[in-house]
Amino acid sequence: MTWNTLPHISKLFSSLVLCMSLSGCAFNSIFINYPSQIAPYKQQLNSPTAQLNLTEIANEIDSNDGLLYAQESGRMAQINGDFTQSKTYFDQAIEAYQAFDDKAKVSITDMSAQASSLVLNDNAIPYRGPGYERIMLHQYQAFNYLFSGDAQGALVEVRRSNELQSSEQERYQKSQKSVQAMANGTVDAEIDKLGKTTGSVSSSFLNAYSYYTTGLLYELLGEPNDAFIDYRKAAQITPDNPYLQKDLVRLAKQLSMPQYNEFKRKWGEAVLPKKDQGQVVMIIEKGFAIEKQSLTVPFTIDGNWQTVSLATYPQRLNNVPPIQIQGLGTVLKAQPLANIDALAVNALKEDLPAALVRQALRTYAKAEMAQSVRSESKRRRDQIDAGAIAMQLFNVITEQADRRSWLTLPSQVQIARQYVNAGTYNISLENRQNTSIDVKNNKTTLIWIIDTGNRTRFYSIIL
Repeated sequence: MTWNTLPHISKLFSSLVLCMSLSGCAFNSIFINYPSQIAPYKQQLNSPTAQLNLTEIANEIDSNDGLLYAQESGRMAQINGDFTQSKTYFDQAIEAYQAFDDKAKVSITDMSAQASSLVLNDNAIPYRGPGYERIMLHQYQAFNYLFSGDAQGALVEVRRSNELQSSEQERYQKSQKSVQAMANGTVDAEIDKLGKTTGSVSSSFLNAYSYYTTGLLYELLGEPNDAFIDYRKAAQITPDNPYLQKDLVRLAKQLSMPQYNEFKRKWGEAVLPKKDQGQVVMIIEKGFAIEKQSLTVPFTIDGNWQTVSLATYPQRLNNVPPIQIQGLGTVLKAQPLANIDALAVNALKEDLPAALVRQALRTYAKAEMAQSVRSESKRRRDQIDAGAIAMQLFNVITEQADRRSWLTLPSQVQIARQYVNAGTYNISLENRQNTSIDVKNNKTTLIWIIDTGNRTRFYSIIL
């Protein structure tokens, strides 16, 4: 039996090659799951000695998954302390988002990618991150400006982050009509499961970390009224954080807000600095973001094997206990501010109805292809087995869950805040790696701590 006697199968695999060329291979997320592509870079970041080499991933920024690779490259350069290079990569990601926004109509490239996804899988669709990733992008760009000495540039970026939280909320509310229209038992069951995973976090676009960062910069740059507004938004999302509560009491008193007596009754007296004291603010990022898993279900249609693969998350998220900080006289306990993993799970939950529609269309398209091959094989009686086997292999190989997401984001974020006497301190997390910081009278020392597991990085600035 030769390929000359199987023209329909030859065309099938030719179509596969064409789809790959139209959709772009990048690191080939179409066939190689995305978490495995990023794993070596995470290992480099987590190693005490390894040098970070971003050449290969940065070269893919113009590819199908370019926006995602730009986000990853910018974040990895930032974790490694190269804020200038990180800013360049993040600018490319911001431009990519803007290009998505500016498209007045679906382009030929978009149409070919959507068509490829119906034959292959959702990885053929150019990556456009969920709202929480775009919000985090501007927040991290703000950190690049801030730790490079440009506080006003940082303020511009966090304002953009705030605007995006509002626009994402509006977009989500509009999309709910479509979600309700597509709802069925399968969708409802999976959404319910993912909802239980995220606990009290109810959306992907309301991020206490971003609001807190905005409020902090407003306060440090002399705009306490705006700071109060954003601290309050952060506290509405994470109501049990005692540091947010203390910030609200303090600012309410300083600004003579009508809420002061209410806040004082709920959370205690305002804590103000003493003479010759400065303030230490710590933002602690822990771990790496949760990875999507693949849920694959095999089945048959008209005697032909097919598989359905959907992205999902574990049913339980890891909760990091309050982190202890030594070196400031007494042990200071950080408190949870934001669970980035929960934001990611909610983003998947919000996208699930549309993903299931694409999956249903893909299953139908592949079933039609299989039936076409089977009909042709029946006509050519000596080709039944070869045609069926080739089509089933095609279905199994191409059915891959879309596991793409920004994986160098932190898993969780905690904060701590305390007034201490001016001087030099040697601080550490959980009695592990340490660093020396300076605290000045009537100034704030902001310490950004990135703990990837085996390695802890400290970045500080006095404002």
